[in-house]
Amino acid sequence: SDTLAQMVSELSALHIFVYGGDQRRGTDDIGNGSLGCRLERDQAAGGYRVSHIYRSDPDRPETLAPLSRLGVDMQEGDVILAINGVDTLSVPDCQSLLRNRAGKQVLLRVRPQSSEPRDVIVTPITLQQEANLRYDEWEYTRRQKVDELSGKRIGYVHLRAMGSGNMAEWAREFYPVFNREALIVDVRHNRGGNIDSWVLEKLLRKAWFYWQPRVGNPTWNMQYAFRGPMITICNEFTASDGEAFSEGFRRLGLGKLLGTRTWGGEIWLSSSNVLVDHGIATAAEMGVFGPEGQWLIEGHGVDPDIYVDNLPRATFDGADAQLESAVKYLLDELKRNPVPTPKAPLYPKNPNPAPSRKRIS
Repeated sequence: SDTLAQMVSELSALHIFVYGGDQRRGTDDIGNGSLGCRLERDQAAGGYRVSHIYRSDPDRPETLAPLSRLGVDMQEGDVILAINGVDTLSVPDCQSLLRNRAGKQVLLRVRPQSSEPRDVIVTPITLQQEANLRYDEWEYTRRQKVDELSGKRIGYVHLRAMGSGNMAEWAREFYPVFNREALIVDVRHNRGGNIDSWVLEKLLRKAWFYWQPRVGNPTWNMQYAFRGPMITICNEFTASDGEAFSEGFRRLGLGKLLGTRTWGGEIWLSSSNVLVDHGIATAAEMGVFGPEGQWLIEGHGVDPDIYVDNLPRATFDGADAQLESAVKYLLDELKRNPVPTPKAPLYPKNPNPAPSRKRIS
């Protein structure tokens, strides 16, 4: 694998990977469990204080952190005194008490901030699940930030990747906001896949007539067409099909790109050349070029129309300059070119009313 990796790296194509196969693995692989939170050792309090519980969309309770699950209901500031009967201050790091406990129930002795100690049963998650939970919090708080800054005038959709599972992600996040005044599509950190055309197709739909029910607001055909201005945010971690979406979003006239230049990998592949040991050294197969006759994206990436970088310290402190700039851009665009829903005309009068009848006494 090392030799193959050295050889294929000379091709300078970003979709070439070497992985899998007959790999030697140690017997000392120990998986840690996670409670989905940040813990701080607090000697005075007698245990580890929960300083932060990672948040996710409350509409999806299956994604909640273990400490936020029904029946556990722990809060930030609570102190974990013991795990499975072992005093948390008796070990250098209480995380060691969760070794090989992911997916298995553990007993916590907890002191809430405003009541007596109690016992709760928690099922820790894997560290990979914790990473997903932390990503969930980032995504959920981006959506909340857009709602806050725009007064819920702007919709927000984030796509982590472009796989088949992300179709459900798109449906879950887009359809609740399809009728807002403007839209942010966030493909930062997008790992790629192959559904760019499916998503672009949804955004290309146009409203061309309206239905006016007897009660309520008009709706339109094509159904779920987005009528207002849009912008896509991309960054240096936007890869592969996330880049194809970004380039297509701009070329098809859907809106501007904001952020930083993307990863730069657009030679497509099938990953079908598996070797005899079931490993693979992927091979570049299909380059991408535009109708103007120029190769696209590979080795360079997609340049944004509006360059905005998220500086490390400000980002660590909770700022998101790219998201804030996208909201400002769309609010300015709505001020210049508002897109109100057309009002239905007056109902027509009957051109041939029925003749009046004389009442016979």
